[in-house]
Amino acid sequence: MTMNRTSRLAHFPISWFAIIMGLSGLTIAWEKSEAIFRHGISIAPYLLALTALFFVILLIGYGLKLARYRAAVIKELSHPVKLSFFPTISVSLILLSIATLHSAHALSQVLWIAGTALHLLFTLYVLAVWINHEHFQIQHINPAWFIPVVGNILVPIAGVAHGYTEISWFFFSVGLVFWVVLMTIIFYRVIFRQPLPGKLVPTFFILIAPPAVGFISYMKLTGALDAPARILYYFGLFLTLLLSTQVLRFARLRFFLSWWAYSFPLAAITIACMVMYQNLGGPFFRLLSLALLTVLTTVILLLVWRTLVAVRRHEICVEED
Repeated sequence: MTMNRTSRLAHFPISWFAIIMGLSGLTIAWEKSEAIFRHGISIAPYLLALTALFFVILLIGYGLKLARYRAAVIKELSHPVKLSFFPTISVSLILLSIATLHSAHALSQVLWIAGTALHLLFTLYVLAVWINHEHFQIQHINPAWFIPVVGNILVPIAGVAHGYTEISWFFFSVGLVFWVVLMTIIFYRVIFRQPLPGKLVPTFFILIAPPAVGFISYMKLTGALDAPARILYYFGLFLTLLLSTQVLRFARLRFFLSWWAYSFPLAAITIACMVMYQNLGGPFFRLLSLALLTVLTTVILLLVWRTLVAVRRHEICVEED
């Protein structure tokens, strides 16, 4: 039994933290919905508590792995796919700062400073690895590569509220420009090279996040629903529509932790629709917001269930092929 537990800790994947992104996104979406639609349902505080608790548990778990299996962590840091998931830790801190912005302003600022500083370090480290690598190939790139650099686009959402406007513009600029660069490379890869392996197919949903989050951040920075804002929003909405036409393909995939890539992008476009409703009103954006919130909640409940089943069957934290 001890050997089994030890072995599973050695294979504890950094991608677990993508779950925190999804749960944080769900929390923020429900907070937004409760504030806008006044539907009398108040589950956001419970979601926030659950997300924070699970984040602490994952930090402890990965900290134990780092202490006992440092070589395994170093191996992940040089892996062309797993490397991109390390910044999910800093992104989770930033998302938790957004989720606590109105309920615990001082805590939100601490989380924002820690998450933003850590994410800058991750961005610089990952870019250095990309620039100086000796073994990455075009087939290694996938939408998860957005996380380290395009994740910077999240910073203004809480950063502006805390008074860090110019710092927020700095991170927004980095994320937006790298989004355009990486989007071009990824579309080249998926069109002219072999398809993504099944395990990584769910990461296609990550394509939705940059324009949706970019729209939300841009609105925080400028307060203007102008042409750039509309371009970001409607492109994110188009990508959501495009991926929804592939739902049967996604449903046939074997379960991996990568399924959690469905969650945060869906949360991002849901919140973006709510922001559109706040600015334009009308039944279309109201119905779209509520429909996407229902889809998001259903998807995450399904993901939680499938994850628990996979844990019970010992399908997670095992040596990969």
